[in-house]
Amino acid sequence: MKSRDIRFVIDRPMLTEKTAEMKESHNRYAFKVDPRANKREIKEAVEKLFNVKVVDVRTAVYTGKNTVVMNRRGRFEGMRKTWKKAYVTLAPGQTIEAFDIV
Repeated sequence: MKSRDIRFVIDRPMLTEKTAEMKESHNRYAFKVDPRANKREIKEAVEKLFNVKVVDVRTAVYTGKNTVVMNRRGRFEGMRKTWKKAYVTLAPGQTIEAFDIV
């Protein structure tokens, strides 16, 4: 099976208070990733893009919620997109410098 281009696997890093605490205590980083990406592709993408050694990858899928918007023209119903988050644990002593800015 041919793997996807690594530039399209990782969408963006998740920079929140919770992820900052996970980075300090467990050396774990969070990324918003492509919902079709599997753990092997996520591991390969992080290792190649940030030049680090990945020990563990955990994923969570967040299903889209129903939305209702009221405006002057009436009521519109829709749905948010389903998205996926990946928690990546690095080897001891390694960091990702992009997260150290915040």
